[in-house]
Amino acid sequence: MSDDNVLDAFDGEILDLVIPDSLAGYRVDRALALLTGFSRSEAHHAIDEGLVKINDHVVRKSSQSLDVGDHLSAVLPLSDEGEVAPDATVVFDVVLDDPDFVVINKPAGLVVHPGAGQREGTLVAGLVAAYPEMAQLAVDGYCDALRPGIVHRLDKGTSGLLVAAKTPRAFLSLSDQLAERTMQRTYLGLVEGYVEEERGVVDAPIGRSTRTPTLMAVRADGRPARTSYEVLRRIEKPHNVSLLRLRLDTGRTHQIRVHLGTIGHPVVNDNRYGHRRDRRLLEGRFFLHSTTLRFVHPVTGDIVDANAPLPQDLQALVPDFKDD
Repeated sequence: MSDDNVLDAFDGEILDLVIPDSLAGYRVDRALALLTGFSRSEAHHAIDEGLVKINDHVVRKSSQSLDVGDHLSAVLPLSDEGEVAPDATVVFDVVLDDPDFVVINKPAGLVVHPGAGQREGTLVAGLVAAYPEMAQLAVDGYCDALRPGIVHRLDKGTSGLLVAAKTPRAFLSLSDQLAERTMQRTYLGLVEGYVEEERGVVDAPIGRSTRTPTLMAVRADGRPARTSYEVLRRIEKPHNVSLLRLRLDTGRTHQIRVHLGTIGHPVVNDNRYGHRRDRRLLEGRFFLHSTTLRFVHPVTGDIVDANAPLPQDLQALVPDFKDD
């Protein structure tokens, strides 16, 4: 199963792909098991709960077979069983290494924690290999066994800064700062079209899409979500785009991508929430980077500031840009 659409089908507990030749003729339960690492019973449970669709129709029978070109989508809850196996081959850059926490610069394409379709090779596996004490946080009951030390996450396709806790005091403090919205997280995003206002705020609740449950959407009954933006540059060629500085006031799943798509300016090359899929500027990822992180040190009380410049593939689209 080397097809590109299979490799790019996963984002946390989401499965969304077009069936390639290699899966044609498979029963849907067996395909789910192969793609996600689930047991057949876990796959059956997801189907029984109505979480799996083929061509936008809920799957009723586990024995239903798949055809080439079928659109398979599912919201798959992660099994609580197991733990993260350390993996020293996972590559990430350490920006700040403190006895209580670590700030890393995550590359695009790296999944933060195990989820449906991605049980191995995650950032968490690399962190546990480098900092074995993080695994003890889960053993002591501070966090999930498959997310030891993880306070917040970045989407697979988003690069940039993320902080993870090594000690209980850091995990509790950082989690509180995130919940109280005192942790400042700033992103750079290149979006389709000219954003006319120099500054703005998108304040719209986000929840699971009722039409396509593998996506998030603005919904009246969703959870509160607020994203602030500032236009840094407008670019005309090869087509009109705007470079934004974005600040998260909340941290909902896919928040920035949903909000920007909702106002008609989706992130460049975002295949999930974009509207111009035939006009790609970037190969293999979308243009969103977590560039600054600011929080209170969990022990000293000092302000911690971390910065990560745009990686080369993104910098190439905004030449000569320097973030002040």
